Amino acid sequence: MFDSTRRTVVVVGAQWGDEGKGKLVDVLAERADWVVRYQGGANAGHTVYVGEKKYVLHQIPSGILHPGVRCAIGNGVVLDPETLFREIDTLVADGVDVSGRLYVSERAHMVLPYHKLVDGESASSKAIGTTGRGIGPTYEDKAGRRGVRVLDLRNPARLRTLVEAGVAHANGRLAASGSDKRVTVDDTLARLEALAPRLLALAEDTGLVVHRALKSGAAVLLEGAQGSLLDIDHGTYPFVTSSNTTAGGAAIGAGIAPTALHGILGVVKAYTTRVGNGPLPTEFPEPMQTEMRTLGNEFGATTGRARRCGWFDGVVVRFAARVNGLTDLAVTKLDVLDTLDRLAICTGYEVDGTLHTEFPGDLSLLEHATPRYEWFDGWKRPTGDVRTLDGLPREARVYLDRIEALVETPITYVSVGTRRDQIIGLEEAVAA
Repeated sequence: MFDSTRRTVVVVGAQWGDEGKGKLVDVLAERADWVVRYQGGANAGHTVYVGEKKYVLHQIPSGILHPGVRCAIGNGVVLDPETLFREIDTLVADGVDVSGRLYVSERAHMVLPYHKLVDGESASSKAIGTTGRGIGPTYEDKAGRRGVRVLDLRNPARLRTLVEAGVAHANGRLAASGSDKRVTVDDTLARLEALAPRLLALAEDTGLVVHRALKSGAAVLLEGAQGSLLDIDHGTYPFVTSSNTTAGGAAIGAGIAPTALHGILGVVKAYTTRVGNGPLPTEFPEPMQTEMRTLGNEFGATTGRARRCGWFDGVVVRFAARVNGLTDLAVTKLDVLDTLDRLAICTGYEVDGTLHTEFPGDLSLLEHATPRYEWFDGWKRPTGDVRTLDGLPREARVYLDRIEALVETPITYVSVGTRRDQIIGLEEAVAA
């Protein structure tokens, strides 16, 4: 993936999240100098296996598991400092040295206790099915010019003014929701003052730092969270997250120029999942729903919530390829399909007798859509030990070839298990 013309690569989810982005970043980080997280917050959960050891990373980029790789949390992330420090402490306890390798953008907005409280009490958050981690209210305060950034910890007077505005707004929201809970300025400031020394020690102008690294010829991975269909502009609104999850948000959230992006790797599962409410046109009925959820261990890394599962949706992924400008595709969890007799790929939606082959912005169309499927024979053989595309069963190659044709993006990587060495295509990339 990295070469002399592709020094800056974005890794983005091309479905509804949980596609395996963290795993791809982890293996690609071996050839990177920097890994930068560019949006979202602690609502993300990137699961990485190193041998038999499982790591779940929420805010720290997956590249932290490679000694020598520097990691940055960009200005587009809404940072939960308390969660960040718990994550750091867990890594250190597991023998991962983060000293001098982790940077936090001084421009990043912070998730404060009142954001989580508002999120937990909000009827709209519950209706959409958010994680309740305060992400939406923090982005709302950011847009409302009352957000608190990391750099504000250096200026006590300004910090108090911003917290006063945030607390007043939060208490108004809580009262409007019928909650009797309230927050205070002094309690909020006390928690921030306790966190400030440790957080400011990590704070940098990360956009400038990464820009200088690129100028020096460094290889940089930009890591997104969630998936393209959860993008605030391009996703299934209003059942979306509060940030731009697509590749266009990578430059903004990392603080570098759009012209610095050289490659965009879209990550998809070999089937489809989503967490929370909102449309999922290819969703399985029971008992297939429970069977696939069990086969794929489809439970959220952050919340533990059961994921909804369905057949691979080519309409969704082709749309994601277009809005992201994907240069490459990685297909994960192919091995989960090993035992199935037949598989389907959705190639269009039929609505009131009309076939739609492009993903609609109007969700009312999806509410009445009947997926149009192409059916494929299953391979009924284990793929976990396969290490080349040619070594895959013929039926699996046919399935992947159809995905590649529908999405109009070359498949560069195929994952057939949870371990680092179970990614087909990695050897070719390292040799390139």
